[in-house]
Amino acid sequence: QAQLVESGGGVVQAGGSLRLSCAASARTFSSNAMGWFRQAPGKEREFVAAISWNGDRMYYVDSVKGRFTISRDNAKNTVTLQMNSLKPEDTAAYYCNSIGGWGTTSRAAWTYWGQGTQVTVSS
Repeated sequence: QAQLVESGGGVVQAGGSLRLSCAASARTFSSNAMGWFRQAPGKEREFVAAISWNGDRMYYVDSVKGRFTISRDNAKNTVTLQMNSLKPEDTAAYYCNSIGGWGTTSRAAWTYWGQGTQVTVSS
């Protein structure tokens, strides 16, 4: 099965920025919408942002809209999440996955997950 490898997390103060990257080995990467999810301690994993297969559409949940930007490079099989103006409530492990559905119905389409990358925002 394909592999997902997330990187770029770290510890940052509120108001700071981080850039997350996801490398996917799936042969179907370039034909799939991709997205980011996050899971805070004690909470369920939640959808954060999605990008269409060719990068012409993006969708963000309200809590990150205007602060996060998702992008992709199909030549490198990578998807990136630029996170600005970070808040303590953004603290979570972040994961990428293929996206099924769109908008409010976005969900992870692949059953496998990478190890995630931890983002910690201090106040």
